[in-house]
Amino acid sequence: MSQVQAIKPQAAGRPSSVQPLKTKAETALAEAFTQVERQLPGGDWLRQLRRAAAGAFTAEGLPHRRVEEWKFTDLRAFLREAFPIAGDAEPPKSATIEAMVRDALPGAKLSKAFAAFVDGRGVAEAGLGSISELDGAFVSRFLDHPPAWLENEVSEVSGHVGDGVLALNTALFSDGAVLDIANGRSIDTPIALVFGSGDGAAQTVVTRNVVRVGKNAKVVLVECHLEPAAPRQVNTLTQIVLGDGAEVVHIKLVASREGSIHLGRTVAKLGANATYRPFQMVSGNGIVRNDLAITFKGQHSTFDLGSALLVSGHGHTDTTLVVDHAVPHCTSRELVKCVLADTSRGVFQGKVIVRPDAQKTDGKQMAQALMLSPDAEFDSKPELEIYADDVVCGHGSTSAEIDPDLVFYLQSRGIPRDEAHAMLVESFIGEAIDKVEPEDVQEALRGLTRQWLQRETPRKQA
Repeated sequence: MSQVQAIKPQAAGRPSSVQPLKTKAETALAEAFTQVERQLPGGDWLRQLRRAAAGAFTAEGLPHRRVEEWKFTDLRAFLREAFPIAGDAEPPKSATIEAMVRDALPGAKLSKAFAAFVDGRGVAEAGLGSISELDGAFVSRFLDHPPAWLENEVSEVSGHVGDGVLALNTALFSDGAVLDIANGRSIDTPIALVFGSGDGAAQTVVTRNVVRVGKNAKVVLVECHLEPAAPRQVNTLTQIVLGDGAEVVHIKLVASREGSIHLGRTVAKLGANATYRPFQMVSGNGIVRNDLAITFKGQHSTFDLGSALLVSGHGHTDTTLVVDHAVPHCTSRELVKCVLADTSRGVFQGKVIVRPDAQKTDGKQMAQALMLSPDAEFDSKPELEIYADDVVCGHGSTSAEIDPDLVFYLQSRGIPRDEAHAMLVESFIGEAIDKVEPEDVQEALRGLTRQWLQRETPRKQA
């Protein structure tokens, strides 16, 4: 998968390249920027980036199957009609917000420090005043006159595009979370970013989160995208900057529903001796694509991804990542576990790049799928691009059905067949969940897995 590429305006006097006909959705999205531009937050610096990104999207369009990194997830085919951009709405009552945060990850106690959003607009925050160096957690508050570091980070990503999805995010994002964790801070409680939806018609929601974690700081970040009440097309981007020696656990949860599309991207930069441990869980029957772009900026750092994907119905989930070993002595690990039921489809694309000077790199990735239906499909494309000679790198991929001998063994011990199936699925997914800390969050994730299995068993019996 290509790294981000600069937006380059067409040189004067050069003939324009031939562009394919725009789809109805592409035309609607391009027009949407013109309609909402004046309502979007940000000073002149951001307005210029937005207009450049809107122009890039007009030229690029939505990614499709002929774009290599999107060959398994043809967004131009999936997104046939663009929903209207979500506008300002009546904020929900405090009891509704409390329930939204409480139910985001039951048992994880996220209400101590959180920022809550409904259809792309910040509606509540609590407990973040003593954690973040910023006076507030909604990025929209700071975009007119941002701190220098925030402007630099947003500009670095927003001034570059790899595809139309990133360009759309830059052009249209309305709000999101911003956190600045001071050097040496060790945050005991998880910080929750909870994204919910209101009732009513289908809408497009675009958000941007920016998190800076100082030197030797430690934090657990839980990013929850709740199942929408009505169909949503979500485009969200999270930027994370880890200072030297920082430790970040970043848990992202996506509950999808049929008729909805979730396009998520994480861009992380790791300083020296830093540890970034993301975990991603997807459940439901909608379309979900999670991109990760990880760059090692300092030596002796670690990236360790765990992923648990629970897909049913006609659901489609795609995890695509690029890990850029730009410096020596760094370690990367990726473990993706995918459970596919009915006619669902899972995709994993993982590229590890080892630059010429990145000696002593240690990189391993594994993608595994458990097929609960003969009609399910799993596509795996691991890649290694190695330009150094003193490295240890490897990858693997497997897919299989539940072993009937294991089911028989459990039944012979008096365990009903459906319960035996559930135990084996939970054990399969558990290897990825075991990577998560702290313990109460880990147990809450196991609870989500059990809830999904409980919903699937009656459908399978019907």
